[in-house]
Amino acid sequence: MDCKEEILSRIPHRPPFLWLDRIVLLTAEHIVAEKEISADLDFFAGHYPGYPIVPGVLLCEAVFQAGAVLISRNIESLAVAAQGVPVLTRITGARFKRPVRPGETIIVVADIKEKIGQAWFLKGRVKIGDEVAVSVEFACAMAPLSG
Repeated sequence: MDCKEEILSRIPHRPPFLWLDRIVLLTAEHIVAEKEISADLDFFAGHYPGYPIVPGVLLCEAVFQAGAVLISRNIESLAVAAQGVPVLTRITGARFKRPVRPGETIIVVADIKEKIGQAWFLKGRVKIGDEVAVSVEFACAMAPLSG
């Protein structure tokens, strides 16, 4: 299932702002995806020169994108135009536990905690191997597609 086309068919994000390379596992309530962190990403030149690390907000973005793929898995039987796209509405409890450096591969995990109406409540994390780099809880709501 690791095909990038699967990701591109489920969320509107595109390079250079696509933070998922492949899906490892996708069920109704859980996703595991991966992203290889290339050393040639532009932001490394200015984000802690001499000790380049991935900005925490971008690691959170990877989790949010994984959550959007997970939500799309749950609404795939419905017309996309009728559903819209999931947009972030809340971030709570973000914790940054370990820096992510060039050349590492992040494992991105997201789980649905609850769905209330058009709101989805999720939790996720970014890991390097078994070590958690970031954990975050967040919510998304469906926004209509605009022409």
